[in-house]
Amino acid sequence: MWGCRAEPARHRGRSATSLSTPTAANSAEASSKTLSACAVLSCAYFAAIGGFNPFAPLWYKELGLPVVAIGVLVSLQSWTRLFAPYAWGALADRTGKRVRIIRYAALASFIVALGFLLPVHFGSLAVAIFLMFSFNAAIVPLTETVVAAQLTTASGGMDAKRYGRVRVWGSVGFLAAVVLMGWWFQHFGMQAFAWTTLALLGAVVWAAWRLPLQPPVIHPHSDQPSPAIRAVLMEPRVRWFFAGIFLTVLAHSALYAFYSLYLDSLGYGKQTVGMLWAVSVVVEIIWFAFQGRMLERGSLHHWLLAAALLSVLRFGLTAAFGASLSILLLAQLSHALTFAAQHTACIALVTRYFPGRLRGRGQALYSVLGYGFSGVLGGIGGAWLVSHQGYPAVFWAAAVAALGGAFCAWRSLKLDPGV
Repeated sequence: MWGCRAEPARHRGRSATSLSTPTAANSAEASSKTLSACAVLSCAYFAAIGGFNPFAPLWYKELGLPVVAIGVLVSLQSWTRLFAPYAWGALADRTGKRVRIIRYAALASFIVALGFLLPVHFGSLAVAIFLMFSFNAAIVPLTETVVAAQLTTASGGMDAKRYGRVRVWGSVGFLAAVVLMGWWFQHFGMQAFAWTTLALLGAVVWAAWRLPLQPPVIHPHSDQPSPAIRAVLMEPRVRWFFAGIFLTVLAHSALYAFYSLYLDSLGYGKQTVGMLWAVSVVVEIIWFAFQGRMLERGSLHHWLLAAALLSVLRFGLTAAFGASLSILLLAQLSHALTFAAQHTACIALVTRYFPGRLRGRGQALYSVLGYGFSGVLGGIGGAWLVSHQGYPAVFWAAAVAALGGAFCAWRSLKLDPGV
């Protein structure tokens, strides 16, 4: 896979042999330290997400909120993604202070989350959630930018194998949180949710402060003149790429917003809910660990197409066979492709389509166009579907959205067949 494969040694030339010099050795050591710190931050951040996203709807229900109000609160994370990632990305691209922004955004997110301890009121809860996600919207895209700066090859591609070694720790953190939180809330109840969330966000702040302030850039490719971002967005291949992301992630918004509530309505306990989430993350971890070899068997766009088509099957099975635990387990196993492979392919394509100083905004656009608009529509529209047609209808709608994503992925494949 040309767009994501590690650069062969014969193309590295002088940079490969110069690692024996003290300067190059120091640079390699600094890069390794940066990637390790990014892995720790990824682990902490996704542990916080794993403790929050699957169980927050259950907490809202425990507070006595109706399903429409729950849908609104769940969608707030996506509302912030309509503007926050791009604002943070643009600021980072212009100032170059990505790590400082990550640090202070993590701290601000923790501070506003203290609002969860206030007496229950929909308005104050909505403000706290909105501000919390507005600040932590900076963390993932800017961390991905820092990682990409270390792994970008001279041709503009990305070392997928090393990227997987960093990103897998996010999956490990999410898995650990989902499993432990399922047990934790089963035994201590959802009244422990607010304090648990604060503890997890505190770990994110600690991890953010471990990032080196000025991570080195190994490849000069990122310093080359960049095209105007508007010109990049006008390319048909880029537009179809983002359309495919939007629809495929829209399908997954049913999972993120309503899967736990769907399982709860079917009588599954919190530990079973946690276990089903954990299964999906286990296969995600396996994928990230071995993706270097797997992704070489097809182009980036082929993997996007495969992920979308499998998403159709996944959400169709979830809608039709929710009462069957074995079918639900089978559907969750597809997460290795519907999310993990799709995510790596997206990051690699964003790295290629948005080179140099566009990289921060490119990663931000991935969050805004992929996860922002889709999450808002999925949260609000999904809540309406649930209130009128029940939970299975949301997952049938997800299967239809994924089918649209497959068509867009096919179009981008035709326009950009070599990547």
